[in-house]
Amino acid sequence: MTDWVGRRFEVEVGSVAHGGHCVARAEGRVVFVRHALPGERVVVEVTEDRGGSFCRGDAVSVLLASPSRVPPPCPLAVPGGCGGCDWQHASGAEQRALKGFVVAEQLRRLAGLDVAVTVEELPGGLLDWRTRVQLAVDEEGCAGFRAHRSHHVVPVADCPIAAPGTVDAVAGRPWTPGAELDVTLDSLGSLHIAEVTDGRPRLVTGSAVAVEHAARREWRLAARGFWQVHPDAADVLAEVVGDWAALAPGQCAWDLYSGVGLFAAVLAAQVGPQGTVLAVESAARAAEDAAGNLADLPQVRVFHGRTERVLTAPDLPSPNVVVLDPPRRGAGRPVVEAITARAPARVIYVACDPAALARDVATFSSLGYPLTHLRAFDTFPMTHHIECVALLERA
Repeated sequence: MTDWVGRRFEVEVGSVAHGGHCVARAEGRVVFVRHALPGERVVVEVTEDRGGSFCRGDAVSVLLASPSRVPPPCPLAVPGGCGGCDWQHASGAEQRALKGFVVAEQLRRLAGLDVAVTVEELPGGLLDWRTRVQLAVDEEGCAGFRAHRSHHVVPVADCPIAAPGTVDAVAGRPWTPGAELDVTLDSLGSLHIAEVTDGRPRLVTGSAVAVEHAARREWRLAARGFWQVHPDAADVLAEVVGDWAALAPGQCAWDLYSGVGLFAAVLAAQVGPQGTVLAVESAARAAEDAAGNLADLPQVRVFHGRTERVLTAPDLPSPNVVVLDPPRRGAGRPVVEAITARAPARVIYVACDPAALARDVATFSSLGYPLTHLRAFDTFPMTHHIECVALLERA
């Protein structure tokens, strides 16, 4: 098939798809179109074509606009610009509607479920929220973000979705060509910047330890480690987990993929000193931070290791409730089977990828744990990313 890169087509834009684009068709092929909205008529320019039944493109001209289209607040959120944001051209309400459609469509397609999904807005609006940012440095030493599906670095002077004092603190300064920059603004307002070259970090500003506050506790963790990037996300997710866990004193809970221990602390407060919480984390530094953060809670035992391996240990106490927050790829059948084999009353699944969530929900359902409740949160405004919390209860 002839390579379509550079060709332009006038197309009707169809529904949104997982990944921050919409679906259109041109000459019998599917075109995944960025910078468009459902129902629009646009001119799309093909930017990537690897053959087969589909290609990718950008809407370079809008002939018939959606009523939900708005001017992007960032001049780089355009075709050929920064690849960090997907939906700056959509109103906030439309962004959440698109994300809800994607979650529902994935659950329908991969799990056979018909679920209405309403995406809940977090405080603070669409801008100035991102407190952890990774940037790349181009050959001239300028910091920026990569273009969509590209290694090309687009230099930036600022970033509208980043918290003030993050991106603007590194833009315009000379950096090592080819380096990566990790920028963290923690709950104390302390800025931590590390320049990473050939995998070796060099601390530029701040320290290697960030301090965060959530679930009425202080958390100390690696500044370059995982923490929710939206300042309200950790508290919101912890509240939902606590509400659905509803553990009684003396019971047992598992917190899988526990990170630095956020959900384990919530569970520990419910089971009390006579209960047990097992926190399992594969990243050595995160497990170490979890042990330190939860040192005042003797009912918590932190395990460092891959979840699927730790769960094969024969002496683990069976849980009343399991919480899991797996990486983007999901938990997978071996972990789901290990959980359901212990017959917990409830499983609370925190997910950052709708497709992985739907696949694992289907597996849980086949093993006697149907989905009973779902909440979705717009923890990443302006992007296609979303955080969901699912409750699966033993049938």
